Amino acid sequence: MNKESSAHTYRKVAIAACFGTFLEWYDFLTFATLAVTFGPLFFPSSDPNTGLLASLATFGVGMVVRPIGSAIFGSMGDRIGRKPVFMITIALMGMTTVSVGFLPSYAQIGIWAPILLVSLRLLQGLSAGGEIGGSAVYLTEHAGDSHRGFKTSFLQLMGPLGILVSTLQIALLQKYLSPDQFQIWGWRVPFWISLALLIIAFYVRRSLEETPVFLELSKQNEQSQSQLINNFKDPEIRKRMFLLFFCVSSSGAILFFCVQVYTAIFLKTTLHLEPLLVDQLSIISTLALFPLTIFAGWLSDKVGRKPVVVSGLLLGGALIMPAFYLLQQIGQNASQSNHVLIVATILVGLSGILALVVGPQTALLAELFPAKSRNSAATLPHNLAAGWIGGLLPLIITWLNQQLGNNVAGLWYPTIFLLSAATLALLFLPESVESNLRI
Repeated sequence: MNKESSAHTYRKVAIAACFGTFLEWYDFLTFATLAVTFGPLFFPSSDPNTGLLASLATFGVGMVVRPIGSAIFGSMGDRIGRKPVFMITIALMGMTTVSVGFLPSYAQIGIWAPILLVSLRLLQGLSAGGEIGGSAVYLTEHAGDSHRGFKTSFLQLMGPLGILVSTLQIALLQKYLSPDQFQIWGWRVPFWISLALLIIAFYVRRSLEETPVFLELSKQNEQSQSQLINNFKDPEIRKRMFLLFFCVSSSGAILFFCVQVYTAIFLKTTLHLEPLLVDQLSIISTLALFPLTIFAGWLSDKVGRKPVVVSGLLLGGALIMPAFYLLQQIGQNASQSNHVLIVATILVGLSGILALVVGPQTALLAELFPAKSRNSAATLPHNLAAGWIGGLLPLIITWLNQQLGNNVAGLWYPTIFLLSAATLALLFLPESVESNLRI
């Protein structure tokens, strides 16, 4: 295959993989964007804080089961191939998300409303566990040995893009619908749109090709029927799984949910800013994240994955709390133009820190492990981190804030975690930029 043909094939693979991952994130994170709306609809309470906590807990439930999905689908990916798993996960996510858009509220069917919502959220989590992480392996195995950080960094944009599209939709709906209309049916529209996106994604993914690495594994009969168990028996793979979990995936998830999810919740519920203004600020910070992430991926090809990731961890641990303290101090007057500019600058700065960790992340997930165990070894710690550490972050921070009577006290949790991860990564995380992805 000539160079031009190879580049065309990779672009085709990248577009198909990224679109499917975008749909997974769009479906999964639309729930987070609507967390404040879901409280009174599905968890009515005389105390607004209780309803918010219940809504955040339901969001967290989907994240908690992600490791189960990664264990199931990750092992399948090592046995039957990367492509078949993608078809299953995209169908599962799409169908469950569309179903959320048709759920009756608590006022209509009582306790069954939150039960059904949680059940669908569990299925979403299983699907995301198979998709997110596995897609990184798939794309990296197609990327070849040169410029992997740059070429695979585009996959990391799908989470922010999912939030951006979801936020834009909700902002437009809230602008053109009355509050009552939005509360009755407007919030359902993003979930209904998932049906059209699902059809497109499923069609596009049918054209995906299996990765060259897995095809070579198949010829050599290197697939293992119990590879996930074998991963834990191998001390080197076990060590790298832990480092991926703690230093890369957990820390990236913490930064992602602090920057992309919790900031919006904080500005809306703690500082009581207008939802439309918060959505506009979120859009600005998300747009800034796109070039910053690609730059971080490119930079990791030049100086190595480890220096870029460790820099992001150190900056995150040092600046998360000061950033939120500053947001709290100026947020009450954020309607003034100069204060809006300061808030936007803070959010863009936080996006830059996030980019340093997630830009090289896609390549790192695959580079750390040998081919026959790569899918299961990468997806389990990655989803365990995103689910148990990142997904529960908004709930934990909100609960700590309420318990301690301070709007930013809960941020000590991500601060300590990030600084600990930076120390561990500095000492033990291997440099993987020169890794050979072949068998």
